[in-house]
Amino acid sequence: MADFHQSGVITSLHRLGEVDLPRLERELVRYGRERPVALVLPSLYAEIHGPALKQIVEELSLVPYLSQCVVSLSGEADTNQFQEMRDLFERVRASDGAKPTVIWNQGPRVQELFLRLKSEGLDPGADGKGRANWIAFGYVLATQRARVVATHDCDILNYRRDLLARLCFPTANPNMSYEFAKGYYSRVSDRMHGRVSRLFMAPLIRSMKSVLGPVPLLDYLESFRYPLAGECSMTIELVRANRVPADWGLEVGVLAEVYRNCSLKRICQVELVENYDHKHQALSEHDPAGGLHRMVRDIAASLIRNLASYGVEFDSGFLNTMISAYVRTAQDAIARYSDDAKLNGLVFDRHEEEVAVETFSGALRAAGLDFVRDPMGSPQIPNWSRVVSAMPDFLDDLRAAVEEDDRSLR
Repeated sequence: MADFHQSGVITSLHRLGEVDLPRLERELVRYGRERPVALVLPSLYAEIHGPALKQIVEELSLVPYLSQCVVSLSGEADTNQFQEMRDLFERVRASDGAKPTVIWNQGPRVQELFLRLKSEGLDPGADGKGRANWIAFGYVLATQRARVVATHDCDILNYRRDLLARLCFPTANPNMSYEFAKGYYSRVSDRMHGRVSRLFMAPLIRSMKSVLGPVPLLDYLESFRYPLAGECSMTIELVRANRVPADWGLEVGVLAEVYRNCSLKRICQVELVENYDHKHQALSEHDPAGGLHRMVRDIAASLIRNLASYGVEFDSGFLNTMISAYVRTAQDAIARYSDDAKLNGLVFDRHEEEVAVETFSGALRAAGLDFVRDPMGSPQIPNWSRVVSAMPDFLDDLRAAVEEDDRSLR
C-alpha cells in the first residue's frame, strides 16, 4: 500500500501509484505561461565522462516546458572543457527553442566579477556547489525569463525526466501556492545507502531535541524525509532572498533560509522517484578534509550556526552532552537498520555503520569546537537582494559576461 501519511510541520506530496508523465508535462506547459520554469544544473567537468550526465542530457532533451536551462560549470575547467560541456548540452532546448547557457566559472570574465564582489565585501565563497548554484541563480534573475527555479545534481545514475516534472509541479502550479519544494526518495540497492542522512542528520536532530526540548527549527528539519537531497524548486522571490552556504552545508543552509523567509504552509516535500542512485562518496574516516568526513563537519557547522541564531547556546559543556546523546541515538538507529535489513534480505555491515558513527561524532566535535572558537565561522554568500543593493549594475554585468563567453566560442 502506498504511503500517504502526513507527519511533521510541512506538507508531504507522495508518489501514489504509476506516474502519468504526459499529464504532468502538459500541465507544466500550461502553467509555464504564467510561471515559467528555469533549471539550474551545478556540474563539474569530470561528470561529462561519468555514467550519469549523458543520460540526464538525453532525458532533458525531451522536456517540453522549461523556459531556461543553466549549467554552472565549476572546478578547473579550461576553454576546451567549457566548449565540450556546451556541445554536450546542445540538444537541450527551452520551450521557445532557446539553447542552454553554460556558465564558465573559471573563465576570466566571471572570475573578474568574483574579484569585484570581494572588493565590495561581498565574498562569493570558494569554488564549489554552493557558489555554482548561487551564480546560476543570479544569471536567472538577470535574464528575467523564469518565475520558478529548479535544481538537481548531475550525478544521478537512474535519471528519468519524471523526477524533474514532479520536482517542479508544486511550485509551478499556481493553484498549489507552494514557494519551496524539496525532493525526497528511497536509496536502496542490495543495501541501504544515505549514510549521512541515516546515521548523522536524523540521529543528531533527534538527540538535540532530547537535550534542548522543543525547538521549532528542529521540528521543521525533522519533518524532511531526506533533508540532504540536492533536488529542490523555489519561486524567484526566494531565489533573491535566500543566502547560500558555499560548502557542504548547502542543503541544510538552504532549508534554514527557507524557514526564515517562508511560511510553513508554503513549504512542501515531494517524493520524486521510487529509488535513487548516484555516486557514493568514501567515508574518509582518517581524512577530515575529504569524503563524508568533510561533508558531515560542514553540515554540523551549518546546523550549529543556524541554531545559535535562534538563541541556542553552545559551549564546551553542552557540546559534550550533545555528542554523547548523538552517539547513543545513532547506535540505537543502527540496531533498527540492522533489523530492517535482515527482514528485507539486504547486506548490512554493522561494523562499517559503527565506524561511520565514530567518524561522524568526531566531525561533530570538530564543528562544535570551531564554533566555540569562532561563532561567526565562514560567512554565507550574500543574497542577491544585498548584492543588487550594493552593486546595482552587477546582474547586468553578470549577464553580459556569461553571454560574451558564449559568443566567443561559437
